Amino acid sequence: MKIGITGGIGSGKSYVCKRLARYGIKVYDCDAAAKRLIRTSPVIRQQLTALIGDDTYVDGQLNKAAVARFLLLSEENTKAIDTIVHPAVFRDFKESGMQWMESAIMYESGIYCLVDKVIVVTAPQEVRIQRVMQRDHISREKVLQWMQRQWSQEEVRQHADYEIINDGIADIDTQLNILIKKLII
Repeated sequence: MKIGITGGIGSGKSYVCKRLARYGIKVYDCDAAAKRLIRTSPVIRQQLTALIGDDTYVDGQLNKAAVARFLLLSEENTKAIDTIVHPAVFRDFKESGMQWMESAIMYESGIYCLVDKVIVVTAPQEVRIQRVMQRDHISREKVLQWMQRQWSQEEVRQHADYEIINDGIADIDTQLNILIKKLII
């Protein structure tokens, strides 16, 4: 069985995935894979440079500021990058042989089609905003911009099979114990 873990920015899905390691569960990180593929794939490098411009890579490194500016300009720009990066991540996950994956944009990207069950990690919006502001050292407005690019937490919750509440109060390990028993038995 293939399991997907998702949740909006700042929900704590990466934290939940780290906790899963205690159970011997290794989780494929779609975001890390995308970054690795963007760095290492000559095809992706060529396609992104043609799309965004010559400043996409500076001294062989991805110019994150240029890519972020391009992404936030329009939904069409986001879709254009997605059509380059998402298929590569899909192939990479399939080739990895892993059963669990983490993706912030599980439904938006379409990668949910590769899994049998989806777990959503949720947290109150203000908690999520504060986490991202502290983690990324960005403004509240920038966090809200990124949040607006993703499905709402409620939309994702409605599509997911299971929920882990990561509000700083509910015990993550208790929730994981119950969930793993359901999924593995």
